[in-house]
Amino acid sequence: MQSDYFAHESAFIDEGCKIGRGTKIWHFSHIMTGSVIGEKCNIGQNVVVSPDVVLGRNVKVQNNVSIYTGVICEDDVFLGPSMVFTNVVNPRSHILRKDQYQPTHVGRGATIGANATIVCGNDIGEFAFIGAGAVVTKSVPAYALIIGNPGRQAGWMSEFGHKLAFNEFRIAVCPESGEKYELTSEGKVIKL
Repeated sequence: MQSDYFAHESAFIDEGCKIGRGTKIWHFSHIMTGSVIGEKCNIGQNVVVSPDVVLGRNVKVQNNVSIYTGVICEDDVFLGPSMVFTNVVNPRSHILRKDQYQPTHVGRGATIGANATIVCGNDIGEFAFIGAGAVVTKSVPAYALIIGNPGRQAGWMSEFGHKLAFNEFRIAVCPESGEKYELTSEGKVIKL
């Protein structure tokens, strides 16, 4: 029901979308058939949400982002201005490859910075942090900090968005929240 969310008069919302209560959709954005947008999301200006995309609760999509079919974002994801998702690895204008879309899953609390590119078929782990302009060409573990082109891991991030410094016991403390994290012998970060 339209009264459950806000849509600017210039936004286009196709029939057959599900949009959660308290969501805001801003100027010149297009929400396409079959997409599902959770509660309290913010969809910035000039955003396209393609068919069958799923956005969880409290997802923030900044201006000029296209979210293509095959993308699923869990709750509390941040998509920075002009970041890019792809959905075909080898696109050609003269060849239809809609049956070859590859999915991309973005885990809860992840951040994707401005102008970053996420190549389809690669998942982003929960609370991962993709730096501005990074090009993700492989899946990203939870809590990882990725920078550069091609994207490479440059450390680990807390749930509060602070770079973690692990001590000799493989323990790190978030300077803002005081939460503790462990770097396991398998090279994964877990919150204690």
